[in-house]
Amino acid sequence: MTSETIISIFLGIGLSASAGFRVFLPLFALSLAAYFNVWQLNDSWVWIGSLAAVLTLGVATIAEVFAYFIPWFDNVLDSIAIPLAAIAGTAVMVSTVADLDPVITWSLAIIAGGGTASAIKGANAAGRLTSSATTGGLANPIVSTVETGTAVAVSTASILVPPIAIILVILILIFIFSIYRKIRPKRK
Repeated sequence: MTSETIISIFLGIGLSASAGFRVFLPLFALSLAAYFNVWQLNDSWVWIGSLAAVLTLGVATIAEVFAYFIPWFDNVLDSIAIPLAAIAGTAVMVSTVADLDPVITWSLAIIAGGGTASAIKGANAAGRLTSSATTGGLANPIVSTVETGTAVAVSTASILVPPIAIILVILILIFIFSIYRKIRPKRK
């Protein structure tokens, strides 16, 4: 496995984690990176670097970010976004992984890409429901701001410095797991 392949896996996992916070933002970031030749995509995914894709994903990203600032509507979005995050995580992973057999690429994309995005989106959805229940939705815009900021930071790190992104993803997953351990019911 070459260093280029490892870096491409790091990029894919980082963008997949971002898809767990905002579905369209990492796709838009990848589209911009491909459009400006910062990152090369697999041959079958070159279309994501087209101007049409940049514009479409940009509009979708803006709409998604602003929609999450509407209390209670954000909970509805989460119910739709959980499966979409898995699809987006898988898509960004498969589009970025370089020089691997298609079976390995798709396995990595589904497990690491889709799995990471799903885990993070599921935890975010649970956190948003808790916020809605405890604050009547008043704190949800703060939650949305943190999620969007995290998605921007991880997407940016993924494209510019993929090894840093993988460290951020590990820290995010450790944070989510530690919260889960604190709130899960104790066995007797």
